[in-house]
Amino acid sequence: MEQLKVDFNKVIESLKLSEKSINSRKENLNQFVENGFPNKRAEDWKFSDLNQIISSNIENLRFHTDFEISEIDETTFIDKFAHNKIIFLNGVISKVDFSSEDDTKVLITRDLNQNENSKEVNSLVSLNNALIASYIRVTVKENYSMNEPLIIYNITTKELKSTAINLKTDIVLEKNSSLKLIDLFDDSSENNFINIVQNFDIAQDAILKNYKIDHKKNSNIKYSYNNINLEKNSISENFIFSTGSKFIKNEINCNLNDEYSSAFINGIINLTNSQHHEIKTNINHLAENTKSYQLIKSVLNENAKGIYQGKIYVDSKAQKTNGYQLSKALLLSENTEFDGKPELEIYADDVKCSHGATSGNLDEDAIFYLMSRGLSNQQSKELLINGFLLDAVEKITDIEIKDLIKNMIGITE
Repeated sequence: MEQLKVDFNKVIESLKLSEKSINSRKENLNQFVENGFPNKRAEDWKFSDLNQIISSNIENLRFHTDFEISEIDETTFIDKFAHNKIIFLNGVISKVDFSSEDDTKVLITRDLNQNENSKEVNSLVSLNNALIASYIRVTVKENYSMNEPLIIYNITTKELKSTAINLKTDIVLEKNSSLKLIDLFDDSSENNFINIVQNFDIAQDAILKNYKIDHKKNSNIKYSYNNINLEKNSISENFIFSTGSKFIKNEINCNLNDEYSSAFINGIINLTNSQHHEIKTNINHLAENTKSYQLIKSVLNENAKGIYQGKIYVDSKAQKTNGYQLSKALLLSENTEFDGKPELEIYADDVKCSHGATSGNLDEDAIFYLMSRGLSNQQSKELLINGFLLDAVEKITDIEIKDLIKNMIGITE
């Protein structure tokens, strides 16, 4: 923790912050120091001891770096469709490009003093609040639909080592606006801790389509926290493709604050070679006539560990709630592990809520049938795995993004 305090002072010295912001950061730093990195004693981390994972994989973790690269390898950019860009390069905002949009309808704020730090969510959010050096808020104005998707490129290069990177983005959708957002991780670095916090405020009749893609194999440790607030008749569609990092925990907290708001969370965990990934969701139904749907598919091989913790909370005011949650896992070798923790906490009586979880192996009879039709054993297994994953991918409502993710997974139809 001594290194953390030294690096915290370096961060403060490098930024032009108001006294209010500095004091807020100090409060968040103290909250992190008090609690530290989460371990198994915390119920939410019972399957993933982050303190142990970091200490086992990263030596002499630093919390500040003045290392910066100005050039970007543009081959990392998606070329399947035109899009807006925000580029984080080794934790620093390198480029912001909204040239296809009406600049009176899309407002960009990068002032760290205007960052409203949330407190007491958990120790990792506190760490993020204390140390972020680059921040951006995107506001889509009332009645405006973005012409092109926004891709946030989270790029790290091989020069970055043993460093904690903290990234923060706020997205505000005003009434009757819409945004398609892709969070894409492209890591050439190894053995770093990357801590991402995103807040979404989605006003009445607004639509967010949010896709998180961690697809490039690397040895980094990641934590991603999304807080989503939904107002009347708004929609949040979320998809997680989790296959690249050594460890990542994607956590989504979604508050359905007003009637007819809807939240959809679908995801894929596809792991091998001792990777350890977790998805954790909290869906809070806080008003009448709200709806949520969750489907998580996991494919685990070669000592991999996958976890899904999902909770549906229904407040006493949230009559006529409709909540659904399902997790399915394929275990492809004896040494894999899948842990599931589905929860329902319901205080209203006029609701439709259900959850389920299954895990098992590939169907040997199905493999035999496909081999009898001329496929090899490996081809038969790949076809069955792709069919298993396709159910989650098909929930994506944007055709271009659906095709992009299918291509990354290797699904062919």
